[in-house]
Amino acid sequence: MGRGRAKAKQTKVARQLKYNSPDMDLDSLQRELAGSKPSRDYENDQDDYSDYDDWGGRN
Repeated sequence: MGRGRAKAKQTKVARQLKYNSPDMDLDSLQRELAGSKPSRDYENDQDDYSDYDDWGGRN
């Protein structure tokens, strides 16, 4: 009991997302993407799991 309202709201939200496209500022998106830099330097990055190489006692 009570699932009907929740399901109806989910259906309403899904329908709104499907049929009503939000306004997008494509110029702003293009500027943001053009000005972005890589967040990490992968060439000099150590393996995140290098500290665990000898974990478990396996030789």
